[in-house]
Amino acid sequence: GRLEFVGGGWCMSDEAAAHYGPAIEQLALGRRFLRREFGACGTPRVAWQIDPFGHSRQLAAIFAQMGYDGLFVGRVDHQDKATREQLQEMELLWRASGSLPPPAADLFTGILPNVYNPPSGFCWDQLCSDPPVVDEDSEENNVDSIVSAFLQIAASQAESYRTNHIIMTMGSDFHYENANLWFKNMDKLIAHVNARQANGSRVHVLYSTPSCYLWELHRANLSWSLKTDDFFPYADGPHQFWTGYFTSRPAFKRYERLSNNFLQICSQLEALAGPVAWEGPYGPGNSSVLREAVAVAQHHDAVTGTEKQHVADDYARQLAAGWESCQLLVANALASLSGSKENFIFCNALNISVCPLTEAAGRFTVILYNPLGRRVSWPIRLPVNGASYAVTDPQGQPVPSEVVPVSNFTRRLRGGGGSAVWELLFQASAPPLGFSTFTVSRLSRGGPRAHPARTPVLSQPREIQNEHLRVLFDPLTGHLKEIQNLDKSISLPVFQNFYWYNASVGNDDSPQASGAYIFRPNSSEPIPVSSSKRVSTHLVKVGGGDGVPGARGVPRVLSPQPCLLQNALVQEIHQNFSSWCSQVVRLHVGQPYVELEWTVGPIPVADGWGKEIISRFETTLQTDSRFYTDSNGRQILERRRDYRPTWNLSQTEPVAGNYYPVNSRIFIKDKKFQLTVLTDRSQGGSSIFDGSLELMVHRRLLHDDNRGVGEPLVELGADRQGLVVRGRHLLLLDTVESAADQHRLLAQELFMAPYVVLAPGGGPSYRHGQPSLRQFSALRRELPPNVHLLTLTPWDAGTLLLRLEHQFERGESVNGSQPVTV
Repeated sequence: GRLEFVGGGWCMSDEAAAHYGPAIEQLALGRRFLRREFGACGTPRVAWQIDPFGHSRQLAAIFAQMGYDGLFVGRVDHQDKATREQLQEMELLWRASGSLPPPAADLFTGILPNVYNPPSGFCWDQLCSDPPVVDEDSEENNVDSIVSAFLQIAASQAESYRTNHIIMTMGSDFHYENANLWFKNMDKLIAHVNARQANGSRVHVLYSTPSCYLWELHRANLSWSLKTDDFFPYADGPHQFWTGYFTSRPAFKRYERLSNNFLQICSQLEALAGPVAWEGPYGPGNSSVLREAVAVAQHHDAVTGTEKQHVADDYARQLAAGWESCQLLVANALASLSGSKENFIFCNALNISVCPLTEAAGRFTVILYNPLGRRVSWPIRLPVNGASYAVTDPQGQPVPSEVVPVSNFTRRLRGGGGSAVWELLFQASAPPLGFSTFTVSRLSRGGPRAHPARTPVLSQPREIQNEHLRVLFDPLTGHLKEIQNLDKSISLPVFQNFYWYNASVGNDDSPQASGAYIFRPNSSEPIPVSSSKRVSTHLVKVGGGDGVPGARGVPRVLSPQPCLLQNALVQEIHQNFSSWCSQVVRLHVGQPYVELEWTVGPIPVADGWGKEIISRFETTLQTDSRFYTDSNGRQILERRRDYRPTWNLSQTEPVAGNYYPVNSRIFIKDKKFQLTVLTDRSQGGSSIFDGSLELMVHRRLLHDDNRGVGEPLVELGADRQGLVVRGRHLLLLDTVESAADQHRLLAQELFMAPYVVLAPGGGPSYRHGQPSLRQFSALRRELPPNVHLLTLTPWDAGTLLLRLEHQFERGESVNGSQPVTV
């Protein structure tokens, strides 16, 4: 018991930007390693989150359900900590779920006295400058002064804690390279402090572990204060809110999310195909490289974006190596399950419309794999150079398709890569935990299915519409103006625009600058990205076809006007806010949400100002200072502007002090209606005034915030001109009663999205005489909509690990929140 593992994950994960799925995975990976190497004695009993910058309720619930006896944290808001020290509430019971009956998600939580550092004056590492204990018979003997100082510190600390046991952390960042320095001095300290007991001292010092300390607190048999909210946001001073890292390094945050998505697909196919996935015709594949890379990416200086640039590059390199191993595994598994040895192609640059196969081939196949436990319909968008295509489904039936132009935004992004001028669009369906295979064939321009372009209409775009929604735009400015839910006959004025906060550089009076960790705007009023009130772009309109699949008009790019792209499968308006900020507002057929695909960067900094870019939505909802954000993509917490549930807040930063982590969604509501925005990665978000909500999408800063990174967050990107980031926000307008039924399922579709694998087609049989299978599902029937298949992966020899979860909170949905049996 003298050596104890605490935490036990593959890393000490972040709690703001980490999604609960990979957070569970990295804990399981680390704990499995410890069990395998050390047996039952190696299993951690104490969660040890001493450096993350704020603490989430969902992660606390996970620790509790995993059987941890307690949690120790290092960083809590300076106002919160001062209040707790005064009230002797540095240790508490955290009730981390409103859906699980206590004590299922109850977790004893202790706040450490000095983050993770030793008491002042008692740092004895080779990196420290405090004097060592000198107990020889010499003029430098300092035993009395050191012991007296220690006793005074211990007595002072004890005033903030409730039992006669207190904990001190003796170490810090990068310490114990020369452990002898530490232990030699601590041995002396323990001996000389305990010797004072002969003179009536009541202090006894001993080496201990978090579990031993927790045991003594348990034996004290006290009642502890109860906490039900979380520990966000975190500030270590009046102008030092650590809310910038909720958005820092947005491209890496997206890559981490995509990588976990592909890891789940890789693990599922490994489980379904069996050993052939490891040693198939495409070479040795495995999921462990990606699993370990995704696990370490959850670190509190990884997915957070709070690492140096070369370290971020290395995290990305590890993920890329994992993708390569998993792509081999996926190819082996798909060949085995489909019965066809295709030349599988993985086009990793589809977000900028680059894929050599689809651009050049006259015929190819599209395999859509669905990792969810229910059937999904998914829009396919592939770069092509033909004007018209025929698409057939697994049964050989025609699928409606469209060809639309590649946007100017995308052409600029891809530089010299990719030659496609068009994109092929069609709506694909895939069964649960399975795949569907589609065949795409290019048609000759003069063939029976080609259709000449109709005369384009030069008009200001006023609206786009599908069967569920109508989205209206201001004809004078081009801004989003109103969203109508046609199914519910409800309408809401919604104005959307991009702004930037001017990043503080710090000065002599207030030296704190915005940096990788800290968000500190120098004004509460953001500046519009567009220098004029009008959003300028170009007009694109696609003529309609005659109803025959593939018979669609050839798009034309016309004069500078706000852009409208309209046809049977998708309707779009392209908005251009500046040379470095653009957006496509999109409605797909059959989908009850508005998609906003934003492209931001390179953020200009030649004027000497760092910039923090937000997308802001303004509505007429009466929100009473309240808004709602998710906790690690799972629970939903109510937030109130300029308010904390557990202490009387003195607000010193009206913007940064109201920012919260948004892992998957943020919403505002009144008594009737709710506007929800779903994100495709972790971002910072808030509601700075009633009826509004905003999300920070990108930031580029010129100064370090002096919290350990040691360099500004400038992110130059591949061309060294500045990082360009592309992402999506999905908007849902619904009644308060029905909103969760939509956003719960849609958030999981974003998190575990279907994945496209391509092939030229015509490959040989996997085994001689084996028929090819164009559609496959590993489930006999779909899972109920309120049950999510979180994990399916090989475990030990001959066994699989299956994780199912109820994905609705108590009381948020009439049907969804009900118990369910599978």
